[in-house]
Amino acid sequence: MSSPLLEQLQTRYAYPLLDADSYDHFVYGNENAVLFFCNDPVLFPESSDVAVILPELVKAFNGRLQAAVIAKSVERELQARFRFTGWPSLVFLRNGEYLGVITGIRNWQEYKQETAAILAAVPSQPPGFDLDKVCGGAH
Repeated sequence: MSSPLLEQLQTRYAYPLLDADSYDHFVYGNENAVLFFCNDPVLFPESSDVAVILPELVKAFNGRLQAAVIAKSVERELQARFRFTGWPSLVFLRNGEYLGVITGIRNWQEYKQETAAILAAVPSQPPGFDLDKVCGGAH
């Protein structure tokens, strides 16, 4: 992490930085988890915005969500597992099973509404990749 806003997620809010060794323990040890995929905040400056919003989102759901940041070393592997195509992304899990994803930046009301809908969902498989988005229609 190279952004002070991203670093404060660990220092101020004590969100763990999940790597290959700590991922399973966290996602299977918390009923509802939200995983922050921030990638490179220089390439994706919206990651700093989400770093400010995430603690507020966790607070708004009164302890129903446990947040963590995904380490660069496992980000691409997990991105492939959860099949999202944009950065930054928040992936929601229940007992390690996929609930949904919010990609990019939203307004506060959209974050609250989408998170509530995701938390009301039944765990499922992540959606398939949209090849038009991934390949720009050239497939």
